[in-house]
Amino acid sequence: MTDDALPELRASDADREHTADLLRHAMGEGRLTMEELDERLDVAYAARTQRELDKLTADVVVPGDAHRVNQRMPVKSGGGSEWVVSVMSGHDRKGRWRVGRHLKIVSIMGGSSVDLNDAELTDRETTITVFSLMGGSEVRVPDNVNVVISDFAFMGGNDAKVGEMLPDPGGPTIHIKMISIMGGSDVQRGRKLTREERKLKKHLERGGH
Repeated sequence: MTDDALPELRASDADREHTADLLRHAMGEGRLTMEELDERLDVAYAARTQRELDKLTADVVVPGDAHRVNQRMPVKSGGGSEWVVSVMSGHDRKGRWRVGRHLKIVSIMGGSSVDLNDAELTDRETTITVFSLMGGSEVRVPDNVNVVISDFAFMGGNDAKVGEMLPDPGGPTIHIKMISIMGGSDVQRGRKLTREERKLKKHLERGGH
């Protein structure tokens, strides 16, 4: 007899990235340890079918949470951080935190890493001024938030890789103003991949098995 069963649904790159986001979100809630996250991410990026991906999140994603992970960036009025300052030092801001209406990131002979992927805005129109003097900053914004960039550099350079300017028409907008003197800043979308994730992603892009 011939096997008429339908083949399993193949996973797309977008499916793998979505599963990776769900796993990172679960780790942020304490449902996974960092070691467990790394292990599951390895399996996620190597997964061939949707069923393989579903198994990775079955015990850590609360029903109804899956669609909320990719919803627009939350906005709640009041409070929020206004300054991230690094002088001859480094500053790392990530995880769950509140971004003030006008956040100033200042790096003088130092550097800052500011990740907004799990942050909460306090206004629908947010301004982030990034000033670098003989230093630099990295800012990471979520995939689904609107970003408008302006920059000035003197004896230095800035780099912005945000793709489409308005991925969420009607959603909150972040205006990022970069000013660099003998330094440079970088703005990118999405979460920063770990070294293992980058290696695995390159391997898959080359058609590895």
